[in-house]
Amino acid sequence: MAAAKPTLTDSLSFCLAQLTAAAGEGPGGGKDPASNETPLGRALLALRTRHIKAAGGIERFRARGGLRPLLALLRRAAAADPAPSQAGSGSAPSVASAASGPSPSSDSTHSAGSPSTPSPPVRLRKTLDLALSILANCCTEGACRAEVRRLGGILPLVTILQCVKTDSIQNRTARALGNLAMEPESCGDIHSAGAVPLLVESLTACQDSQCLQSVVRALRNLADSPQHRLALAQQGAVRPLAELLAAAPDPALTSALVRALLELSRGCSRACAEQLSLGGGLGPLVSLTSHPKRAVREATILILANLCAQGLVRPALGNAGGVEVLLGELRRRRGPNGASSASQQPLVRAVCLLCREAINRARLRDAGGLELLMGLLRDPRASAWHPRVVAALVGFLYDTGALGRLQALGLVPLLAGQLCGEAGDEEEEGREAASWDFPEERTPERAEAGSFRSLRSWLISEGYAAGPGDISPDWSPERCPLPEPAEPVSPTPGQTSLQTPRTLRTQGRSPAASAAEEPWGREGPALLLLSRFSQAPDPSGALVTGPALCGLLAYVTGAPGPPSPRALRILARLTCNPACLEAFVRSYGAALLRAWLVLGVAPDDWPAPRARPALRSQHRELGEMLLQNLTVQAESPFGVGALTHLLLSGSSEERVACALTLPFICRKPSLWRRLLLDQGGLRLLLTALTRPAPHPLFLFFAADSLSCLQGLVSPTVSPAFPPAVPLDLDPPSPCLYEPMLGPAPVPAPDLHFLLDSGLQLPAQRAASAMASPFFRALLSGSFAEAQMNLVPLRGLSPSAAWPILHHLHGCRGCGAALGPVPPPGQPLLGSEAEEALEAAGRFLLPGLEEELEEAVGRIHLGPQGGPESVGEVFRLGRPRLAAHCARWTLGPGQCPRKRALALVGLVEAAGEEAGLLTEALLAVVMGIESDGKGPSLDC
Repeated sequence: MAAAKPTLTDSLSFCLAQLTAAAGEGPGGGKDPASNETPLGRALLALRTRHIKAAGGIERFRARGGLRPLLALLRRAAAADPAPSQAGSGSAPSVASAASGPSPSSDSTHSAGSPSTPSPPVRLRKTLDLALSILANCCTEGACRAEVRRLGGILPLVTILQCVKTDSIQNRTARALGNLAMEPESCGDIHSAGAVPLLVESLTACQDSQCLQSVVRALRNLADSPQHRLALAQQGAVRPLAELLAAAPDPALTSALVRALLELSRGCSRACAEQLSLGGGLGPLVSLTSHPKRAVREATILILANLCAQGLVRPALGNAGGVEVLLGELRRRRGPNGASSASQQPLVRAVCLLCREAINRARLRDAGGLELLMGLLRDPRASAWHPRVVAALVGFLYDTGALGRLQALGLVPLLAGQLCGEAGDEEEEGREAASWDFPEERTPERAEAGSFRSLRSWLISEGYAAGPGDISPDWSPERCPLPEPAEPVSPTPGQTSLQTPRTLRTQGRSPAASAAEEPWGREGPALLLLSRFSQAPDPSGALVTGPALCGLLAYVTGAPGPPSPRALRILARLTCNPACLEAFVRSYGAALLRAWLVLGVAPDDWPAPRARPALRSQHRELGEMLLQNLTVQAESPFGVGALTHLLLSGSSEERVACALTLPFICRKPSLWRRLLLDQGGLRLLLTALTRPAPHPLFLFFAADSLSCLQGLVSPTVSPAFPPAVPLDLDPPSPCLYEPMLGPAPVPAPDLHFLLDSGLQLPAQRAASAMASPFFRALLSGSFAEAQMNLVPLRGLSPSAAWPILHHLHGCRGCGAALGPVPPPGQPLLGSEAEEALEAAGRFLLPGLEEELEEAVGRIHLGPQGGPESVGEVFRLGRPRLAAHCARWTLGPGQCPRKRALALVGLVEAAGEEAGLLTEALLAVVMGIESDGKGPSLDC
């Protein structure tokens, strides 16, 4: 079959020539534009169907200069259309200003002679239709968009949009503008040219789905920045979109509308939210969340999430079912097969914002939202959202049922952990996101609502406000923290409690005024919720626990600036509540308060210390105040009964905790003597030292408790160590054995002892026999050694034998006992000191044993010794040394950290055989020397 014969329109040059010729004819040039309609129409049709659609066709068309005559043709065609302008205010300039001259008149003669030929306006609109189609296709490429903008092609398009109301022309014009709007510079020019009101008008006037889709797409592309989105909303672009969506359009238009609303709702403005709500779009949006098309579902979910940024629309959104939809979607995305954290972020923000209105909080609570929010708080991967979630939970501050549920889910320890956690990177919400339970549009003269009067009355009755003037109708939980009583009030008649430290007191000011001056940092919401929990009749189960107390104390002692007085009031309120006394005892709370605040040792400071802010005096004052509050409770009739019940009838762990806590909170001698001494509390505590520790700081607490009890038993003991006496300044006693070692011994030895090493040591038989019953029987009895001048001493090294020989010849305190003792830091077990002690016992030399033990104590438990030496000394297993170790550990001026480290060493050295340690500590605490005369080794 022969190939088709080429036509003139197959040539791009011919088509461009026709286009240029048509564009170059002036409005009064002598030719009617309609007279050249057929060749121009064929050229435009060829350009659209063949040349532009070919590979690289758009680039060739632009390179050959086709855009300039195309735009000129559009200007002429638009000027030739007789349709009147229907644009409102803010529209594009008039047709006369856009065209180069008056519109050419139609050729009536030609029209009459050719009845089958369309009228000139019809032919012109056909030309306009083809030219707009070509331009819209060209504007799909970035280089053509830039060229059209450079040639001033935006204004003619806006003019056509204003003047030609045919659906096909509106469709292609909107498509061209939508393509141009993909460039930020062109987008700004389109806004400046006044295209937005014309596009909005097309939304309401056009009935064709294709045209509406093009207009909707153009509006979507014009929403490329926050400023442009706001301009679109302010010019009424959102409401027609919402109304179209509510009219249940076809699927293609629905998808376009959802995509456009998603763009317009980013950073949702007040105007956007108002128009979407007034246009009836909330219900359809909620319905579309179950759309079969995934893209529509996800876009709709994001629109609802964006709308939550505006408080005015959140109640209506909740009424439409948005709360359940957003919760369900967030729950799905957090499931095992859920989406990434980035996709969850807008939903988390939306759910948290929904907690600001009471009606939505009720829906969220009923839909399982509390459990979902708690799951977020427990998830370390969601740590950036934790401050936002805690702030959202403040909305439930006076929902008793929700608070109970949150407490049961474990909110309190999570809140305590938030006090000193890292701050998230969440952006702050604007004023428009505030709770709509307290709308901003109000006049000062209006009457107060009854609900507000009820709220204010409740706040005054509960003590949160001193009078009606302290609370204004603008109050909301997330904006203004509730004031609290400035000082704790004793919860039972007749009891007294210490006031807040003077650095935190308010003088001459109402509680509301003082609360307004309190710092409200990122920890404010958590503290407000914890304060609410602490006001319960019995907050012990939630707040008087290890994690909760550690969180509060970590915040108080580790806050970069002055801690919030609310945190101190929480602690004061808990220590003043009799219902919390047993919990403070069971959880070692009183011991923790003393260790952390008074002694400056936190759980993470043990055993290795960490640098902390130098505010010890303020912390110590707070700790002493809180312990005094507990003392008031403990010494009341209720407290005495509670402590007695714990010590006598509690579990083994509770009894130990009670015995350990009593020295901290009991000052009445009759009470602590009865519980600790008469009823065995002290021995119970000592016996528990070698068991598995029930608390990370148990041994630190125990050492401090025993030291405090020793101070109660012996209050006259000096609180400081006596001055240390250096060993080299101790005046030694004269040595009686050294003269026998010289070349001319005096007196002359009549006996030598032979050691295993072969060394022979001189001795006097009479002096040796008098020093010990062992040597008396050996050297003066019927043994063979009584007739020998060289008596062997087996199992004795020279260093261990040296103090024995000195002692046998009458040396007391000459320093020979110090010889076999290794320096601090070296083990005593297996040393020559242990060998000498064993030999002294074997040879029945109790005086030498005591002297050797004193030498070990002077070197290892003196000023040069440390806590690590205490366990080494105790491992020798000698009662007198065990008592010395106990005295060193519980010394009244000992550093608390060294005391605890020494007790750790003692417990490790004692192992399962704790009898010796128990008796030694008991004797020291009670002020009884185990041997009745042992020298003091405190110096």
